[in-house]
Amino acid sequence: MEALHFLVYPFLGCVLLILIHAYFGMHILERGIIFVDLSLAQFIALGISLSFFMGHETNQYLYSITFAIIGASILSFTRQISRHINIEAFIGVLYIFSLGGSILVLDRTPHGLEELKAILNGNILWLTQKDIFYAFVIYSVIGSLHFIFRKRFLAISFENKNGILWEFLFFLSFALVLVSSVKIAGILQVFSFLVIPALIGRLYTREPLKLLLAGWLIGLAASIFGLILSYKLDLPTAPLIVTSISVVFFFLLGAKALKTGRLQR
Repeated sequence: MEALHFLVYPFLGCVLLILIHAYFGMHILERGIIFVDLSLAQFIALGISLSFFMGHETNQYLYSITFAIIGASILSFTRQISRHINIEAFIGVLYIFSLGGSILVLDRTPHGLEELKAILNGNILWLTQKDIFYAFVIYSVIGSLHFIFRKRFLAISFENKNGILWEFLFFLSFALVLVSSVKIAGILQVFSFLVIPALIGRLYTREPLKLLLAGWLIGLAASIFGLILSYKLDLPTAPLIVTSISVVFFFLLGAKALKTGRLQR
């Protein structure tokens, strides 16, 4: 009973993260810009690092929003950039720049190593009712926006239509989600929730709704297992959840490969 009470908010946090990130992951996989989440999240983390360096920890959210808008503006031009250079390479350079900048900035703060670790791993075990409420409001508003204009947003990813304004709105909404997500779960878990549930769904279907349902169900099951095991064994939560959902993906991928191989014989 004690474990159930302790894990209820981390579980709700995982539910919210899986629901919103699997949706964005579907778009990201279709676009072929797999590491954009990692890059954008780390760029936002650079803003968080600067807030510590400037002694403005209480204004951390303002720094995060500012860097989210800047990052979204840069990534809105990914299709134009891809005409001149491999877009994944550009996204990788943006990530390395953000990570290197964060390390340099945090090296000049009193608790830089602990702060960097918190940005990477988050603090999902220590979520409060207030954290869950704020995340729910942000994700609900952005989710509603994407539902209302779903044809527009699906068109920019699946049909390469609608132009720079909708590109910016897509990346801005994604960045605003990441501002909340990085704070509550850290970069590692956020990246795994973006990519792996959508990848699992794509093992079985390319239809958006079915893909999302498969990713949500399996992602939630792996998250519950990781949370419980983390609590029982006193292990770091985010890395254990990431490992759990990765193992599920590898298992399902292997099963799919074996089944396909047998059918081809």
